[in-house]
Amino acid sequence: MSPGAGLRARHAPWWLMLLLCTAGLLPAAAAEIDTAHSRIGFTLKTRWGQTLDGRFPQWQGEIVEVSAARRQVRLRLPTAEVEILGHPQYSKLTRGKGFFDAERHPYVEFVSDPYDDALLREGGLLGGALTIRGVRRREVFNLEPAACARPTLDCDVVASGVVYRSDYAMDRWAFALGDRVVFSLHLRTRPPSAP
Repeated sequence: MSPGAGLRARHAPWWLMLLLCTAGLLPAAAAEIDTAHSRIGFTLKTRWGQTLDGRFPQWQGEIVEVSAARRQVRLRLPTAEVEILGHPQYSKLTRGKGFFDAERHPYVEFVSDPYDDALLREGGLLGGALTIRGVRRREVFNLEPAACARPTLDCDVVASGVVYRSDYAMDRWAFALGDRVVFSLHLRTRPPSAP
């Protein structure tokens, strides 16, 4: 075997990977969501009209390129750490069997439909698959128009959406908590690494 043939054989897998990425058969690059500068929360009301603010203090997320012009958001929120701000008893209740059931269902997950950058700049509706307690449903979130030219890098992408607890088998505590839950997301990504 000539030295050139050996070099081609060693580099063939890299060319194959490049070809597969270009064809969309392998995942493209992902931008990690900066959880230190992002937040995901929700509000719900008690039957007595009190508003409860909740949040996921620890979570993971990324924005994945699915084609040259389209991206997809993927979020994973641990239910064992969910908090109702200022209300330890409600925090315990939301982690329990009647709500998120963190012991059996440790994560809430969201995978968005593919979208283009214009949606982040101009705002609009973004659908996707939301999974809570093992129940997967399509939900739609409303994105606000961006406050800067490079949303996720220079300013938050702000989104909100309404979810009904009864759609996800979270209908216990109906005597105390309303069915409607409003999720709010403020997302930033980490700046790209310098070459």
